[in-house]
Amino acid sequence: MVDESHENRTYTRIDYSEKKMPAGIYDNCVFVNCNFSKSDLSYIDFVDCTFKDCDFSMVKFNDTALKNATFAACKMLGVDFTKCRDFLLSFYFEKCTLDYSSFQNKKIKKTIFKECSLKEVDFSAADLSASDFLNCDLSRAVFRNTILEKVDFRSARRYSIDLEKNRIQKAKFSSAGIIGLLDKYKIIIE
Repeated sequence: MVDESHENRTYTRIDYSEKKMPAGIYDNCVFVNCNFSKSDLSYIDFVDCTFKDCDFSMVKFNDTALKNATFAACKMLGVDFTKCRDFLLSFYFEKCTLDYSSFQNKKIKKTIFKECSLKEVDFSAADLSASDFLNCDLSRAVFRNTILEKVDFRSARRYSIDLEKNRIQKAKFSSAGIIGLLDKYKIIIE
């Protein structure tokens, strides 16, 4: 239930850790150096909001709306994005640490991940069509039954993608990145 609307506000250095943030709709708001670690952001709508240098580690996003949300240099360890509301779900990540997070079964077409750490992130059964992984570390990220059509992996590194278990038509890879497509064959490439 939405309690109130917050528009065009800037929130700086607020500690929401391990407590519930005031419910409502946050429209075109900016959050700088805020701590959301282990906080409960359930049933809150964030529309056109920007988060800079914030900590979202282990946050709860149950039925949370993230509509055109921008995350810059945020720490987002173990975030379960699968609980976010699907309607108009869209975000942009730059220089974020998203290790151990999950986007399983989410339809997040055209998402940009720029210079992010995505170690052991679960993208199983997600639709990432036309997304970009610009200079991202995808060590042990899980791609299983994932739609990767037209995804740009050219500057990404350390990924392992099974071509037989994912839809990958027209995805882009660098010649050095081809190794990540052949991992399962345990061949030696020199």
